[in-house]
Amino acid sequence: MTAASVRVRSFTAYVTLGEDAPLGCARAVQLIIRNNQPMGKRLRVAVIVCVAVLTTAAAEAQTYEAAKPRRQFISVSLDWLYTQPLHFGEYPLQELVGTEVARAQFKAYEYETRDGSTQIDVLEFNRRGRGFGVTVYPIGISTGPTFGIRGNVEDLPTIRVSFDGPGALDSYTLTNGRAYDVGAGLWVADHSTGWGVGSHAFVDAGVGTIRSDLGDGHRYFAEGGGGVTSGPFGVELSIKFAWNRLDLPIEHRFLTVPVTIRGTLTF
Repeated sequence: MTAASVRVRSFTAYVTLGEDAPLGCARAVQLIIRNNQPMGKRLRVAVIVCVAVLTTAAAEAQTYEAAKPRRQFISVSLDWLYTQPLHFGEYPLQELVGTEVARAQFKAYEYETRDGSTQIDVLEFNRRGRGFGVTVYPIGISTGPTFGIRGNVEDLPTIRVSFDGPGALDSYTLTNGRAYDVGAGLWVADHSTGWGVGSHAFVDAGVGTIRSDLGDGHRYFAEGGGGVTSGPFGVELSIKFAWNRLDLPIEHRFLTVPVTIRGTLTF
C-alpha cells in the first residue's frame, strides 16, 4: 500500500467519524503533503481527494423533499342543511304586519304586536333541507391558499304563519323555496398524497336568486367552514348567513343560518 493511499484512508476515517468536510479535507491535505513524494505529485493527489470527498459530502447533505399532492380543480358536493332562523320577529314578521312585534310568553301563539292587537302563530318552520354544489379552483387546490368559485342550489325552509288581528294579511306561506347561489372566496388547504388524510378551510361570499311558490327574490350571503379529505373524497362542515328578500305578498326580508354538512368528490 502506498503512502498516498494511507493518507486517503485517513481522510475517509475523518468523514466517517462525523468530521465536517472542509476540516477533514484540510487535515487530509496535511497528511498528503507530509508524504515524501515530489511536491507536484502531492498537490495533485490532495486536490483530487478534496474534490471527490467534498462532492460526496455535498450530495449526502441534500435534504429529502416529500412529494407534494397533485392539484385538484373541481369539487362536487351533496349537501344536508339544518337551517336556523335569526331575528325572526323582526324579519319577516315585523315587516309583514307593519309594526313592532315581541315574543309572546306562556301563550298558545309565538308572537304578538306590542299593542297586543295581533297574534302571530308560527305553524311551520321546516329546518331540514338538501342541496348540491360545484366548486371550481382556477389554479388548483393542493397545499397553501388558493382562490375558489362555488355555485350551489339549496332548499329554503318551508314557512307557514297565521295572523289574527287587524291588517292586510291573514296568513303567510313560503313553500318550495330554493336558492341558486354563486360566490367566490379563499381556500387554505393541507392535502396529502394518495389516500392520506388532509384538511382545508374556507371563507366565501356571494349573491343568489330565490325561486318559490310565493314569488321570486334575491339574497346575499357569507359562508365559512372547513373539512377533511382522503384521496378524492371528503366531508365538509360550514355555516352560512343569508339575507333573503322577497317582493310578495309585500316586500319583506328574512335571515337564515343554514348549518351544512357536505359530502364531496374532488378531482
